[in-house]
Amino acid sequence: MMDGLVTLIGGGGFVGRYVAQALMKAGARVRVAQRDPRQAFFLKPLGGLGQTQFVAADVTRPDTIAQAVAGARAVVNLAGTFGADMVRVQADGAGTVARAAAAAGVATFIHVSAIGADLASPAAYARSKAAGEAAVRDAMPGATILRPSTVFGREDQFINRFAAMIEKAPIVPVLRAGARFQPVFVGDVADAVAAAVVDPGTAAGQTFELGGPDILTMAELLHWIAATTGRKARFLELPDFAGAAIARAGFLPGAPISWDQWLMLERDSVVTAGAAGLEALGVTPTPLAAVAPHWLVRFQRAGRFARRAETTA
Repeated sequence: MMDGLVTLIGGGGFVGRYVAQALMKAGARVRVAQRDPRQAFFLKPLGGLGQTQFVAADVTRPDTIAQAVAGARAVVNLAGTFGADMVRVQADGAGTVARAAAAAGVATFIHVSAIGADLASPAAYARSKAAGEAAVRDAMPGATILRPSTVFGREDQFINRFAAMIEKAPIVPVLRAGARFQPVFVGDVADAVAAAVVDPGTAAGQTFELGGPDILTMAELLHWIAATTGRKARFLELPDFAGAAIARAGFLPGAPISWDQWLMLERDSVVTAGAAGLEALGVTPTPLAAVAPHWLVRFQRAGRFARRAETTA
């Protein structure tokens, strides 16, 4: 248990909402900072009286970040994006948050990056993540950096996106069928953040790569989703030249895809051999099959009633 104020930059987002709950469960007071804090008000009833605060902050505006981190014992930077603002948010913005935390005398800083962060990567997303890590280390050498693989959970835009494609498309094109992922449950990422905040001595200055217990190729993942949702999908594995053309066009049937996302698929999103991971933070990785079927049921043809009908039959 801890007693102190923790500022979550981007705390109302997909990962942030789980981090906020993990920290509140540990006894922390949580200040959620994001551009529109009203979007995070759903967190209010999840904590005790006075346990949550909400402030407007933007990582591209240093004055707002300075106010958001003032008086905090710990700061967690969760800000991230795709598209034209990746450098402003994930590189420059990360540095802004870290410098503000250092100036405010914050003792503990957690920065959430991504597996594959690399200044030499052909993908702008990976380069911006690496630049953000460097900026954080420069401002706060004792910061903890967490690099999750693809994060999955009830509100994710990964498993759910593919499930929607399989549900609607008569033929599902598969890009980079052999690309490997190590999906990590959002609740495990949240617990890892909370562990690093509650006991900073075990994590300060270190980098952790967070992956789940399953390593799946793109093709294996899509087949698993189809089987789990009871869909008899027809998959078409595309050669790279066709996949590249689709990425250039910016649209895969059922979902948009950017050229940068295509470039990211050139590198497997798996934990580096020997890297410290969830276990080093006291978190047991959750298998995809242990939790995902509970929300993927909505993609079944008859929803939750499908299982009841199958059991009766």
